[in-house]
Amino acid sequence: MQTKQLQWTLLVVLSLIWGSSFILIKKGLVGLSPYQLGALRIIFTAAFLLLIGFKSITEIKRYQWKYIAITSLFGTFIPAFLFAIAETKVSSSVCSILNSLTPLSTLLIGFAAFGLSFKRSQFIGVVIGLAGTAILIFNGKQESSNDNYYYAILVIIASVCYAVNVNLIKKLLSDVKPLSITVGNFVVLLIPALLILFSTDFLSIVSLPKTQHSMFFILILGIVGTGLANIFFYKLIQISSPVFATSVTYLIPIVAFFWGLLDNEMLTPLQFLGAFVILIGVYLANKK
Repeated sequence: MQTKQLQWTLLVVLSLIWGSSFILIKKGLVGLSPYQLGALRIIFTAAFLLLIGFKSITEIKRYQWKYIAITSLFGTFIPAFLFAIAETKVSSSVCSILNSLTPLSTLLIGFAAFGLSFKRSQFIGVVIGLAGTAILIFNGKQESSNDNYYYAILVIIASVCYAVNVNLIKKLLSDVKPLSITVGNFVVLLIPALLILFSTDFLSIVSLPKTQHSMFFILILGIVGTGLANIFFYKLIQISSPVFATSVTYLIPIVAFFWGLLDNEMLTPLQFLGAFVILIGVYLANKK
């Protein structure tokens, strides 16, 4: 398959996988706490990746392990828990929309830390995207008496983590195979995830039908939405640019929105406006 065709194929596949991840998190939270969910997501992913690709970590050079550890922190560990916590108060559809800020964050991080140039249209796109984000968060504050808008900020922080990860992968690990990066990430994260899981009341609830039902959704999320998706994503980063790779977040909200409709979620008119403004900003920020 030609490189250009492969880029777009991976982009579409990733949008379908990650667009479905938000509803899986929502279903997982029915019987699990956010910390249990985040830890199990990492543990299931690690078990799957070690099963299919343990030998691949031998290709990681000793000096590269520090980069593997850093990318595992920003690319998986922190976002796994931030999204789980956020979805206790924010709908899966809104989380997916806020996640589309990742390309803007990638651009800003690339400019600030990696010397990427900034065009006027890209700056305007960033400003517009941030305005759309403000609309979504303000609407969350108005629609609810609790502090939902604070939880929405957690998704924004996660998008910044993803942006840092993408730039680091492109700059420091572009010569490492995607499978090796992915397996290496989860080798690093397995012990911390186990410690977090067993510091909760997981052992006392694991036999409950509700808990086991939720674990099934997180098993799918771990294997497909995290393990396979990360391999595809790191491949996409290596054969394209960081901004193109993160433009998958254009399509993720569309997939997540339809899953949300099936689960009786509905965006308010103001949320639709915020989503539209964000996507316009992302488009302008990525425009050549």
